[in-house]
Amino acid sequence: MKTLITLTLTFLLITTGVVKAQELALVREDDAFGFIDTTGDFVIEPFLEKASSFTDGLAAAYQNEKWGFINTAGEWVIEPTYDRVKSFNSGVALVFKDDQWNYINKQGAVIETPVTEKYYDFQDGVAFLRKGDLIGLINTEGKVILEPSYELIKPFENGFARVKIGDLWGVINSQGKEVVPLQYNEIGNYHSNGIWARQGDAFGLVIDGTFKPIAGVDKIWDFSDGSKLTYARSNKKVGFIDQTGAWVIEPIYSKARAFNKDLAPVVLDKKWGYINSQGEQVTDFIYKDAEVLSDDGLAPVRIKDWGFINTSGELVIADDYGITSSFSFFDKNQQKGFVNGLARVKYKKYWGFITKDGTVLGGQWFQNAELFSHN
Repeated sequence: MKTLITLTLTFLLITTGVVKAQELALVREDDAFGFIDTTGDFVIEPFLEKASSFTDGLAAAYQNEKWGFINTAGEWVIEPTYDRVKSFNSGVALVFKDDQWNYINKQGAVIETPVTEKYYDFQDGVAFLRKGDLIGLINTEGKVILEPSYELIKPFENGFARVKIGDLWGVINSQGKEVVPLQYNEIGNYHSNGIWARQGDAFGLVIDGTFKPIAGVDKIWDFSDGSKLTYARSNKKVGFIDQTGAWVIEPIYSKARAFNKDLAPVVLDKKWGYINSQGEQVTDFIYKDAEVLSDDGLAPVRIKDWGFINTSGELVIADDYGITSSFSFFDKNQQKGFVNGLARVKYKKYWGFITKDGTVLGGQWFQNAELFSHN
């Protein structure tokens, strides 16, 4: 099988002249794992016993009771010699062999680090370093960039992480510098659109380093990329606030999710529907559930099962599908709906992808299918 994969790579080199980065999705067919591209064609035929999605251009793969890593041509870049592995991130992966965890680079060489206790995955170019009850950071060269000084560091998101000492929270960046001082009892994930926090019983926003409480609010959700608004709760009802903490849409809804492309799903009278950023109703409140609109302009809605509506609220793909988080034990990505023109869906017992016109990608369904990874 390795010879077959090598021949396939040779054919690709001859016909294209260069191997380009591809979007590949992990699929399971006849109890074996392989990878398809965005046309639905197999790029790596299903021959692997186990595998993960591609990250950093490599995918963990399992054969003959050992783990290694393959490239997007299906070649073993790091031979399967490990008992356990984690996916690559920031050019580094954790591997377990001979009863010992180690960090390796993409050449399979061990990276020396000062880690003596628990090993943590890399993320945003850093990994946690634990010494006793305190946590710091190391970089991808294994060097300490932040001496252990926090009792808790939450996972990094977009280069920032929440940190805690005692009962107080703040935020650091991936260089270990505090960007929000530890003076809050709760704090949200850092986002360029804004960050929420709690001091005592007061919820509010951190604006230019100063805490601005919002009267009557008892919960605020994280800002997201799709809007300058986020949702907040007051008197058991949810509405939307702007970056100054002012109510833009009064709290009259039972539940809400984030805005994207000027639409947000909200609950009124136990049913989901969509509003725009002026608070105007765009769809009827008829859905059992509804998700955030994708950048492709389609949103998953549940009637009986899941279908998709457009920005006008028209059902453009019938509610014949299931949409749940990915099955991978490596990939914790929970994204649902359309991404770059394709949506991962379940039909009866099988998984596959549909296009924006409802066509099944490649006309085929699989035992399982992962989200496409971007290499």
